[in-house]
Amino acid sequence: MSPALATLPHTLGNFSLTKHAVSRMVERSISRSAVEAALEFGRCTEIRAAEIFAIGRKEVARCRRDGIDLSAFEGTQVVAAATGAVVTVYRNRDFKSLRTPRRGSFRS
Repeated sequence: MSPALATLPHTLGNFSLTKHAVSRMVERSISRSAVEAALEFGRCTEIRAAEIFAIGRKEVARCRRDGIDLSAFEGTQVVAAATGAVVTVYRNRDFKSLRTPRRGSFRS
């Protein structure tokens, strides 16, 4: 394990970081504070038995009204398993895959 990985604590509140998540944080230059902000302030979507916490422009605007600046973390997405383990971390400003599909109307 690299020295950068060894220095990161492997827990974030109720969540634990997997080795994969820690290595992705280092590779992608995503800070611990960005991950913490996503887990605390990001929108949460459940997809395929995982929860995805994401910070988009709406979350940045909402938090700005409360005096919290999340603009540096916009696009951060954190994937957590149902067990509370953070599986991976990445940046993606396209949130189309996080939308829940709309139900079709039942017309006769």
